[in-house]
Amino acid sequence: MALTYKTRRRLSLLILLVGLPLYIVVALTVVGWFDRPSILLELLVYVALGIVWALPFKFIFKGVGQDDPDA
Repeated sequence: MALTYKTRRRLSLLILLVGLPLYIVVALTVVGWFDRPSILLELLVYVALGIVWALPFKFIFKGVGQDDPDA
């Protein structure tokens, strides 16, 4: 089932306002469990986690910033 443009916009807002802060808290908690690695390794982990969170939602975010194609 394809999502309508309006539904994708609402889901993207929900993901950004609720899901992303939760993901940040979880990522900080998981990294905090380990001894502090070198700053470059820690930066690499945060950059990788910053990219990985959006991959499952790529289809929702695609085209959301453009005009409504149904209008």
